[in-house]
Amino acid sequence: MEEDPTTRELKQRQAEREAEERDDAAHAPTDEGTAQHERRADKAEYLKEKLEERSEAEREADEPD
Repeated sequence: MEEDPTTRELKQRQAEREAEERDDAAHAPTDEGTAQHERRADKAEYLKEKLEERSEAEREADEPD
């Protein structure tokens, strides 16, 4: 079974957000700004991983015994 389109879209959004925040961190003018963007990127990465776990659990639940 394919993953839920909503889950797929959410994973894509988190991947995009992570990439944007990592880029912003690289170009932040202050250490404080860099740290803030890195925290946001880490959070987006964490959420993306959780969505992947959810997707895997849904696939396993749909598999016949």
